[in-house]
Amino acid sequence: MNFRKFLIAQSILIAAGSVVFPFYLLLIKNVGDSYSQFGWAYGLFTLTAAFSYPIIGRLGDRFGDKKMLLIYTLGMAAVMLLIPLLYEVWQVYVIQIVMGILGAVQKNTEKAFLARNKDTDNAATRMGNYHLYISLWSGIAIILTGYLIDFLTIASLFYFISFVYIIASFVIVKREKI
Repeated sequence: MNFRKFLIAQSILIAAGSVVFPFYLLLIKNVGDSYSQFGWAYGLFTLTAAFSYPIIGRLGDRFGDKKMLLIYTLGMAAVMLLIPLLYEVWQVYVIQIVMGILGAVQKNTEKAFLARNKDTDNAATRMGNYHLYISLWSGIAIILTGYLIDFLTIASLFYFISFVYIIASFVIVKREKI
């Protein structure tokens, strides 16, 4: 996978995650009875990611960045379909554990891909441009969602973002021009 394709895929992925994050927080609070349950949900996410990183690192070296990003995109597409169906706190906890693993896949793969990039002379410039593009698309997506959500239900937003993750998977698997 070349840098341009990686940048496009990551821009889509980060924007999709940024769009649903505020609404996911509302959903978690509405399912639970207390802020302690909210704390447990996010704690499970973070702890699962932390303990997953070493295993995911080894899997990333074995299977490659492209396959790992596909696992992330397709996994998140499935999770987004399930989120509107959550109504019990234990379901949120299970989803948080799955999202912790998938989040670790995404973050580890992102950093591994950037570390494997052979352009060491312009590494800081490339990294700056990378963060500019993914942050720019994320911000635009969040602003547009603020307008769009007035016409949609929150559940339909999660279904739409599931579709966006599928689009990102097509960007990843698309053959590169020689």
